[in-house]
Amino acid sequence: MSAVIDLRSDTVTRPTLAMRQAMLEAPLGDDVFGDDPTVHALESKVASLLGKDASILVPSGTMANQLALRVHTRHGDEAIVHAGCHILNFEGGAAAALSGVTLRALESTDGSLGAARVAASLHPADDPHLALTRLICFENTHNACGGRLVPQDDILAVAEVARRHGIALHLDGARLMNAQVASGVPAIDLAGPFDTVSLCLSKGLAAPIGSVLAGSRAHIDRARRIRKMFGGGMRQAGILAAAGLHALEHHVARLTDDHRRARQLAEAIANIPGLFVDPATVQTNIVFFEVDPQHPVAQTGLQAPCRELGVLMSGGRLRARAVTHLDVDDAGIERAIKVLRAVMA
Repeated sequence: MSAVIDLRSDTVTRPTLAMRQAMLEAPLGDDVFGDDPTVHALESKVASLLGKDASILVPSGTMANQLALRVHTRHGDEAIVHAGCHILNFEGGAAAALSGVTLRALESTDGSLGAARVAASLHPADDPHLALTRLICFENTHNACGGRLVPQDDILAVAEVARRHGIALHLDGARLMNAQVASGVPAIDLAGPFDTVSLCLSKGLAAPIGSVLAGSRAHIDRARRIRKMFGGGMRQAGILAAAGLHALEHHVARLTDDHRRARQLAEAIANIPGLFVDPATVQTNIVFFEVDPQHPVAQTGLQAPCRELGVLMSGGRLRARAVTHLDVDDAGIERAIKVLRAVMA
């Protein structure tokens, strides 16, 4: 049987041989003691890339986001987030469990929050009945909205509201480099309005492990202490940092290939009877598509029959997700399209 085409997520990417060589040759130290030179190099590079004073390497995007929540809030505070965001839906309730923070969710189809809605949602500081709004979080690109680019004008308008009220801003930029490549706007500008920004190295950038949280020196110093509390301190972490450095140097420009393949997949899906997607909404490397509930495959979902034919996808019975990445080439997309046609025939 041919190799499996894995479209479940861009987290399934494996390090290239060149990345593994960089990991093998990385100078190492003890990062908890602050003397791993490769970690220092990565943290300096990411801070510069995002226009921040400092950054800190952590094991995962979830930890990066949760460090930011803890840095900006106190127990009993509130953060405003998007209803479909990763922080609210896919981090195990950590905001409440680790930081005692309530999340107020606002809905939209593109990850925007809306300055007027945000302003109307803020809790006044003089009412002891209400949790204090201390933080506003965006996600860009927005996974659950289909890998969409969040409109920068919305971010800037919300940032103005936040600054007026003394509220911090955090960006879950797990796929921020996808946003840079798709929009043509440099990451430093996309990150500019935010006090803290997380960047994932293990999704489209194809490093095996790691995310980085960037912000002011004071915020990152506090995050370093909290990272230790959360169990995220690592020792010879330069092995991981070397993969991240290689990814940032070699795997950013190629993200355009992932975006092109995702659009190709979406355009093909739009022409398969029983499947529904608007290719115009596919802006980066994530394709969500619907299954006709009257089609026989909708009884159990198309994931199982696709798996039997060597193509893996995630999602549920009526909504599937396919994510393109470095390990899926043009031939892989063509094969995925053929399998979907066969399953829906």
